[in-house]
Amino acid sequence: MITSMKIATWNVNSIKARFPVVQKWLEKERPDLLMMQELKGLDIPSDSFAELDYKTASTTQKTYNGVATLSKHNMETVHTKLPGFEDDEQARYLECIVKNTHFINIYLPNGNPVDSDKFPYKLKWMEKLYRHLKTLIEKEKNFVIGGDFNIIPENKDCYAPDQWQGDALFHPKSLNAFRKLLYLGLTDAFRIFDKRSSQYTFWDYQAGAWQKNNGLRIDHFLLSPIMTDRLSNCTIDAEPRGWEKPSDHTPLVMEILP
Repeated sequence: MITSMKIATWNVNSIKARFPVVQKWLEKERPDLLMMQELKGLDIPSDSFAELDYKTASTTQKTYNGVATLSKHNMETVHTKLPGFEDDEQARYLECIVKNTHFINIYLPNGNPVDSDKFPYKLKWMEKLYRHLKTLIEKEKNFVIGGDFNIIPENKDCYAPDQWQGDALFHPKSLNAFRKLLYLGLTDAFRIFDKRSSQYTFWDYQAGAWQKNNGLRIDHFLLSPIMTDRLSNCTIDAEPRGWEKPSDHTPLVMEILP
């Protein structure tokens, strides 16, 4: 029997505050791999995850950022900094190998406000990412890159596109950098299966955004060509956004064949 791997990405918005929600979801869905972003702290409950049969790899910093990958399978950590940007002080990148595939977990910079040094940092980060992924493709490595990209790819990925003009998430320079990644031959996994508008992974806590479905699709899986051939499904699991004390993001889940 062919068994697919279930892989998820989820900005948890503080693992300390959100651990009960994450635990509940893991017990319900049992993914093979979960990439988490915005951990907001140095302490990761690895022992608790081990009780759920997950191995943990992470890169963290005090109070901000941080990413971690949970795996039911043996996992080798190969990078805790974005290659070519090792002097980056922010914990935003984690690359692990599971079953001969590179799983790249990112928390891409927000970039706002665009008239500050945060926006050039975002663009620099994306250029360094592009160069590394290009190298992986040239070396014919299989990889999945998942996480909070802080990028709204198209109008239909945003509840009110006019309100986001000039924002770093929807800025022409950001979108050009994102398209440059796709032009490497990568595939936006979700859009293979779902072309509809108003399919979101993030809803702000303010102004009843969740209740009104005023959301954004800013969490993504991009796949290398061979991994795209192995992709069998990709969906947004919006249910956890409606749970008690949720993250403002919800899991994006895909399945890949062996």
